[in-house]
Amino acid sequence: MARVFNWQLGREMSYWYPESRPKKQFAAVFDINKCIACQTCTLACKTTWTSGKGQEYMLWNNVETKPYGYYPLAWDVKLLQELGAQTWDGGPYPGQTLFESARAGERVLGWRPQEIDYAHPNMGEDDCAGRVDKGCSLAIPHMNWFFYMARICNHCTYPACLASCPRGSIYKRPEDGIVLVDQGRCRGYQECVKACPYKKVFFNPLTGTSEKCIACFPKMEQGLVPQCFVNCIGKIRMAGYISKPEDARPENPIDYLVHIRKIAKPLFPQFGLEPNVYYIPPIHAPVSFSHMLFGPGVEHAIKEYRDAPNDPDLAGLLGLFGSSETVVAKWKRQGDWVSGYGEDGAEVVKVPLREPVHVRAGLDPAHGVVRTNCP
Repeated sequence: MARVFNWQLGREMSYWYPESRPKKQFAAVFDINKCIACQTCTLACKTTWTSGKGQEYMLWNNVETKPYGYYPLAWDVKLLQELGAQTWDGGPYPGQTLFESARAGERVLGWRPQEIDYAHPNMGEDDCAGRVDKGCSLAIPHMNWFFYMARICNHCTYPACLASCPRGSIYKRPEDGIVLVDQGRCRGYQECVKACPYKKVFFNPLTGTSEKCIACFPKMEQGLVPQCFVNCIGKIRMAGYISKPEDARPENPIDYLVHIRKIAKPLFPQFGLEPNVYYIPPIHAPVSFSHMLFGPGVEHAIKEYRDAPNDPDLAGLLGLFGSSETVVAKWKRQGDWVSGYGEDGAEVVKVPLREPVHVRAGLDPAHGVVRTNCP
């Protein structure tokens, strides 16, 4: 196996192929604190890409209720049990990745879900952890808590699906790092389904091939965000491209959130795939749980996020989430306004730092009527 550098782990690790980063890497940031689990993103993806025969159970995008929700069933719990206990308190990751802990004769440590594991996409929805006893008061983090986590393919820098495929039918596009399946080469061995720790590769029993999220690359090629992004009711998502830490640019919104302010974290970075979808951790859930999901640094991320009302730059950038169908490649705050710019440098959106508030008198003098609030 080759040795590659994983900046999320802060060290080199073993991988099946030599390091080969694309010209630019597709990435996204999801704000967990805004998600309301309306599943509009799920339906937008479903009706666009997976409404055909053999795709009934495919959810390239789904929203799970943590800590008890998962699709497929127990996808994260089973893999964490397979990997075993690991410790990571900061600095270079001292534990083993999925590639370094693979069994003899296998390329990646993984497991393959059974059909029944896909039968309950809403398992654990709105199920709480913890309890509120008599006499307790509300506090943050909540004693009784859950949160929603939207998931798509992470289009990893070191994809486990790519490493595991004996046919070489999975590849990263050199122009944007989006991970795709060449269905002409795929023979349906399902090694990719077994290897992907996030379980975002699906097998179509009618075509006999694997299928997965394609990051809506026909739209991205036109400078437009994917379907699940533009249809998000809670405006929790921002799509773009991420740089390596040493090349981070403050005017790039993804770089700013991930590398500079460090408030957006990867999902299960300890797996070693260097995923490129990042999450702003929930502020009301136990930090220990968020630490397991997103690795070290969640305390800093939560502190920075909670202080956003006092930080006009961060608050302004968060206000750009979901504000434009065009990919925001650059951003800038000028006074009380925040602007987003496309890859060509043209302004595509401009939003106020704070929405104006208009208080109208109860009596409308122009029409001589009393204004009432409709229930």
